[in-house]
Amino acid sequence: MRKTIIAMSFTTLALGAAPHVVAEPSQADIDRGKELAFSRKDGNCLACHKMDDGKLTGTIGPELVDMKTRYPDREMLFKRIWDETKFNPVTVMPPFGKHMIMSKDEINRVIDYLYTL
Repeated sequence: MRKTIIAMSFTTLALGAAPHVVAEPSQADIDRGKELAFSRKDGNCLACHKMDDGKLTGTIGPELVDMKTRYPDREMLFKRIWDETKFNPVTVMPPFGKHMIMSKDEINRVIDYLYTL
């Protein structure tokens, strides 16, 4: 019994020490992210950014290309989409998460898509 408890404790410690692994997004996740990014009622990224095969794109924000290289830290990109005003108080980019325009899951789907650009 004691060996079992020690083994279980060791296993728990070993698993707890393992780095957090983010699963690769499915094609459905990426497609949903693109849908949100292009949607005029959700992300509406095209209003300000040129990206992918978007039509009638804006030029207020930077072109969204090579996003995985530009933002290798996914959490930093998430924070910028969640509330860009923390990084640039005079930005015109809406704080999508802070103002509940998109949920955390929706922002993560948009990032899944952006990482394909």
